[in-house]
Amino acid sequence: MLQLTMPSLTGEDIDLAQYQGRVLLIVNVASACGYTPQYKGLQALHATYAAQGFAVLGFPCNQFGQQEPGSAAQIATFCEQRYGVTFPMFAKVDVNGPHQCALYKHLTAQHTQPVPAGPIQWNFEKFLLGRDGTVVARFRSHVAPESAQLVESIERELAKPST
Repeated sequence: MLQLTMPSLTGEDIDLAQYQGRVLLIVNVASACGYTPQYKGLQALHATYAAQGFAVLGFPCNQFGQQEPGSAAQIATFCEQRYGVTFPMFAKVDVNGPHQCALYKHLTAQHTQPVPAGPIQWNFEKFLLGRDGTVVARFRSHVAPESAQLVESIERELAKPST
């Protein structure tokens, strides 16, 4: 899974292999969604656990209610100014459908708990990956970044030894 290259919001190609050995939370995000305030919690998780080998990766998507209509520059400005986002943000992607990006083809095909394999239902669905790049959990949009369920899952993965 981490053998993919994805464009960042600035247009730079990012080799996801650089995140091998880290625990990741991959999230499809949007700037005009009822869940958009989750950026604050995502940033807090990123800041709290980064030194332990954790990162949040944000992937803007405009497939749900056209809630991410802006350009890459507009998205970056919004995230930085409104929520102080410092975690890596990538170029807009399709997470479902005929133009689904390779990353989300892989993620949505995985059988996970508490959410099974299948299409993304809305903005701010979250995939937790272990240090080996395996998808270990998936959380629907309504699960807040600061929820005990999500935080405990992150901490459990961080406690596992690096391989």
